[in-house]
Amino acid sequence: MKIQLSRKSMRKGLMLLAAIVLAIGSLPTMAATLDAAVIGKAAGVTAQTQKDGVVKIGWSRSDVAVTVDGMRLAPAAGLGSWAAFTPMGNDRAMVMGDTVVFQDEVDAAMDAAFAHGLSVTALHNHFFFDQPRVFFMHIEGEGAPTTLAADVKSVWDAIKAVRAAHPQPADGFGGATPTPGKLDADALAKIIGHKAEVTGDVAKITIGRDGNMHGQKIGASMGLTTWAAFSGSDTLAAIDGDFIMTAENVQPVLHALSKAGIHIVALHNHMIGTEPDFYFTHFWGKGKSTDLARGFRTALDAQVGVTKH
Repeated sequence: MKIQLSRKSMRKGLMLLAAIVLAIGSLPTMAATLDAAVIGKAAGVTAQTQKDGVVKIGWSRSDVAVTVDGMRLAPAAGLGSWAAFTPMGNDRAMVMGDTVVFQDEVDAAMDAAFAHGLSVTALHNHFFFDQPRVFFMHIEGEGAPTTLAADVKSVWDAIKAVRAAHPQPADGFGGATPTPGKLDADALAKIIGHKAEVTGDVAKITIGRDGNMHGQKIGASMGLTTWAAFSGSDTLAAIDGDFIMTAENVQPVLHALSKAGIHIVALHNHMIGTEPDFYFTHFWGKGKSTDLARGFRTALDAQVGVTKH
């Protein structure tokens, strides 16, 4: 049977075909598989392809003996650094990983991550009563697979360099220890731009914000604060505190604190169900009180520059 199509029907058909072609053209490029051998070579370790197509590398921290609750912990029981790569299409990949760090390795590992364009997404502990103390730094990034593998290698190499110089983890940051003295709270407040409350020998600055949790509006007193406490003297002080951040704040704040010579000692969340999601980083530094205040202020400025909420 011969079918006759009207010009109108043909025009509709051609328009439909054109729409399908355009839709197909707008679809993302299918992710290609990753070459484990190439990634492994760039990372300097053996890489293996997992059942889900992810390529994974690992580094067992057998270089330092660790005990947890008095028991010698084997590296296979949770002392392994790893990074996993998944294809994104267009010859790009995403990497996520968890890096075992001792306290004196954190600065070097974080600096290396920042220098190679990786994001630090968490810093926390997995154990109690561990000797020496063990922490875990999570990283992520996007780019060419071999570049990402080399970036992870740079982080691990930075850690290895610390251990090569000092086989056993240090028990302090070094330098002089601040002792109670006179702090010019007004000078600190002027630099930071917020009032300082003085309690005994401590000058503390607290900056609050509002948010929502489980649909309920909550204020700063519920824990939505950035704060810095100064102890010691104007000549030699210590600063410790906490930054509340939304997701887009995290990397700028970490970069600013690190650049100011203030140590990042934790990065995690405090709450579940907040709107927006909040993250917190804790920090510690030593030096001239006004220098520490200026370092803290640079992190505040970095945060303000990207805050959307």
